Amino acid sequence: MFKKKVIVAISGGIDSSFSAWLLKKQNYHVEGLFMKNWEEDDINNTCQSKEDLYYAEMVCKKLNITLHKINFSSEYWDHVFKKFLSEYQKGNTPNPDILCNKIIKFKYFMNFALNNLKADFISTGHYVRCKKIKNHFFLLKGLDSNKDQSYFLYTIKEKQLKKILFPLGGLKKKEVRYFAKKLKFINANKKDSMGICFIGKKNFSNFINKYLPSKEGNLVDLNGKIIGKHKGLIYYTIGQRKNIGLGGSKFYKNKPWYVYKKDIKNNTLTIVQDRKNLNLYFIGLIINNINWITNIPIIKGKNYTIKTRYRQKDVGCKIIFLNKNKIKAFFNTPINSITQGQSAVFYHKKICLGGGIIKKGIPLI
Repeated sequence: MFKKKVIVAISGGIDSSFSAWLLKKQNYHVEGLFMKNWEEDDINNTCQSKEDLYYAEMVCKKLNITLHKINFSSEYWDHVFKKFLSEYQKGNTPNPDILCNKIIKFKYFMNFALNNLKADFISTGHYVRCKKIKNHFFLLKGLDSNKDQSYFLYTIKEKQLKKILFPLGGLKKKEVRYFAKKLKFINANKKDSMGICFIGKKNFSNFINKYLPSKEGNLVDLNGKIIGKHKGLIYYTIGQRKNIGLGGSKFYKNKPWYVYKKDIKNNTLTIVQDRKNLNLYFIGLIINNINWITNIPIIKGKNYTIKTRYRQKDVGCKIIFLNKNKIKAFFNTPINSITQGQSAVFYHKKICLGGGIIKKGIPLI
């Protein structure tokens, strides 16, 4: 009997490896594809691509499946990394993982697998689910609430979901690691990759300074009073506490400082004290660059929720359309530290509806 062909994005990690094993058990014809997306790790060892490739090769050898290799470094540089730098220059805080999923995994990888390798489906190790309901394909949260990665996949389209398999969506991470150990996978104890791939374990400030110029400026309080110096606005994000470089003083209560606002024009960084400072809270936001996964209209009065960062608990919200590509949303409960350039993602219960890029927050006070 003819088997459907699936190309799995094999990264060398446990999740994509176990996905390939599961799909073989489900009687698919499985092949792997290893993507190299960053060149400088050859010199700086930031992404450990050589080590990852070794694990990918060993896993595919164990599973007796073909491993294809491709270099998308130039595509990553042109469409992800340049955008990352451009947003930081504007004072925003972009999320390159979301853009990588959109451009590299579900455009270049998907097109290559379906067209060049003649696959019927592609697969990744994301902890999300896909479900067909009344002739529509929906993206659902992963069963493991602590690992759900739907926030990172809101840019996907329904027509793409028809061609993607997510084998891990119904599993918990601890189960995946347990079975990987039982099956004696070489990477069963490999730690999950954390942070931005091209930065890896390197200090963020040192890395970003190689690509963007930084200029010292004034640290100011809400009244505009100068209380210190910042190293350069590119090193800070809204709500940040660490590395501000300012302790308490005789003029201020000895409480931690948080980044409140970045002023690119005047090169000033406004900071406030106390995590519960009302100036850090927002009652809503405006987002643009909207993507709806499935073209089912948002219904006025229906219960929707929103996430403005990964792992944040869902917060109820009211959605108001300003135009086709711009939305205003009001939260049922104020949210801390809304950050320009980050993504806001909408949900209806377990269904990920889509989202967009945060243009600005609507302050509580």
